[in-house]
Amino acid sequence: MKKYLKLLRVEQWVKNLFVFVPLFFSGNVKNLDLLSKSIFAFIIFSLAAGVVYILNDYNDIEADQKHPEKRRRPLASGAVSKKTAISILMGLLIVDVALILFAQFYFHRPIWKFAFIIAFYFVMNLAYTFKLKHVPIIDIFIIAIGFVLRVQAGGYITGIFISQWATLLTFVLALVLAIGKRRGELINAQISGKTRKSLDGYNVQFADIALSISVTLAIVCYLMFTLSPEVQLKSHSSIFYTVIFVVFAFLRYLQQTLVYNRTESPTKILYRDRYIQITLVLWVISFLILIYFKHSIINFNLL
Repeated sequence: MKKYLKLLRVEQWVKNLFVFVPLFFSGNVKNLDLLSKSIFAFIIFSLAAGVVYILNDYNDIEADQKHPEKRRRPLASGAVSKKTAISILMGLLIVDVALILFAQFYFHRPIWKFAFIIAFYFVMNLAYTFKLKHVPIIDIFIIAIGFVLRVQAGGYITGIFISQWATLLTFVLALVLAIGKRRGELINAQISGKTRKSLDGYNVQFADIALSISVTLAIVCYLMFTLSPEVQLKSHSSIFYTVIFVVFAFLRYLQQTLVYNRTESPTKILYRDRYIQITLVLWVISFLILIYFKHSIINFNLL
């Protein structure tokens, strides 16, 4: 079972938690109807991502076998056969389509926009797998757009409005993660040789500059998001102070990347770095208090 979970890259499904972003920021986490729809979106997106990961690994078997870490992947190592991988892929596709059709019936409302997002995500990643991941800059933009699609999917299935600043923030944040991943690959390539064609269009200096620009944009977008009228209306006016946690998390990430030359993917850093984990927990708690206990804070201040 472990090799099949590894084939689906279940540890990467944490990215699909972005479908909960509209629900969380709108202050509707306690709404069981909207929560169930978001969970449904998470499952559907995760299965679609599993299909994409299998396709990617199937297409990259030879390249992955030359990579110091990727050679341990189930298809590259031979732990899972090509035939079995294709069977699992087809099964996931059938289940995903069935779930979307079931959601259309169960939620008693049109979800064609959500279905379109899933279809677009899948087609975009097909293009990425077979061609566009070898095109510098476009490759990281596709990764960033994938995160935006996750947020949009969460918004469409729940009917929650997503502000422009939230969309832009998601895109830039994902760009930071994508650039950080490419930088790690560049460092590894200096040791074991390049294993990705698109790396020809990058170098460490370019990645450092692009990473710094993207982090700066992400912080500015987050600050503007917290100051936007809709967020100020739904939460306590002090919510912009949560930018302190955001700045710390980004600086810690830059420290791990630029100072300590950590070459892991951003997801692995998130799983391993206690400082970032604690900061994220504090940020979530702060947001929960400022959004869901807004009136209690106001009443306390009036005492």
